[in-house]
Amino acid sequence: MKTTIAVGCLAGSLLLALGLAGCADGAAPATPAAATPPAAQPVVAFTRELPEVTEAFLTAMTPEDNIDSPAAWAAPDGAIWVVATAKATDKLVVYDGKTGATLRSVGSVGTGKGQFERPNGVAVADDLLFVVERDNHRVQVLHLPDFKHVLTFAAEDLVKPYGLWVNKTDGGYDVYVTDAYMAGEDAHGEDILPPLAQLDKRVKRYAVAPAGDGLSARLVSSFGDASEQGALRVVESIWGDATNDRLLIAEEDETYANELKVYDLAGRFSGRTIGRDVFKAQSEGIMLKHCGDGGWWITTEQGKGRTVFHLFDRKTLDHVGAVAGKAVANTDGIWLHEAASDRFPEGVLYAVHDDQGMVAFDWRDIAGALSLPACGVR
Repeated sequence: MKTTIAVGCLAGSLLLALGLAGCADGAAPATPAAATPPAAQPVVAFTRELPEVTEAFLTAMTPEDNIDSPAAWAAPDGAIWVVATAKATDKLVVYDGKTGATLRSVGSVGTGKGQFERPNGVAVADDLLFVVERDNHRVQVLHLPDFKHVLTFAAEDLVKPYGLWVNKTDGGYDVYVTDAYMAGEDAHGEDILPPLAQLDKRVKRYAVAPAGDGLSARLVSSFGDASEQGALRVVESIWGDATNDRLLIAEEDETYANELKVYDLAGRFSGRTIGRDVFKAQSEGIMLKHCGDGGWWITTEQGKGRTVFHLFDRKTLDHVGAVAGKAVANTDGIWLHEAASDRFPEGVLYAVHDDQGMVAFDWRDIAGALSLPACGVR
């Protein structure tokens, strides 16, 4: 998410413009780019020496779509689909998760079932696709592989939603949705951040459960800490670890910090943040890699010229290391597909590239670059 915020102060207002990275105009090919990824954009803001991992593939670049977030689904025939949200064209783009080929697009602009207005966060659980729409301020659930509408919920509660995490439970799913509502706009049309006391509903938690032939949803709670350290000023990316009762939520207000806030599943701030000492740009996508009863949090530093992926120990939250790709930059959402496939025997990390497409990283290459132990697959 790119955000512009006006923050009031005694001397006047401080404006932070986090604009979209420049995207070339013109039509993009309907098939994937050549097997050799294009050269990375010039790196102007980073001097750190990091291990570099070569992308397994780069999809076709479609700047008109403004691609934001991916989620992968394993088809019964062994195929992998990666469904990505296209914010500017109000649709979903479906890629082949093994080759990067563009398979199809789904949806159109509107408020009906299977229509979208500014789709942003996306997640897969079982054969269900959950899609957050910022401008329809709702969540839709679609069935895979037919993309049949199953449920729409949360329009009465959400104001400006962006991201989500879906936790499978015995009775269905707990769905956590981030809501970056603001306190209006200033004279320049820029968003005004609410005071801390009004940030207590930054995340909405819903219980989604079977109901007849479909699903139902109910709001369980809304939460957000109001302290200086724990407050969620600008929110999008969120992910959880049910085993360790933990939520990581990215703080995207760069006037405050580049970091992740640590909450529990009930919505209580733990008193801890991570990443401020290693992030040099906005914190973005978050995923969890399992390794036995341990593993690593994979987090994203959204550099305009280069994306850096930071890994933190699943249990201790200690920083383990960081890697960069050869090409990938300006990454919003990521998705870790941990299931084995013939193309990616130990799983694959998908990451949005510069708002225009997506890249894939073989997990073996990331693990090798950071000397991580072998984990097998889930």
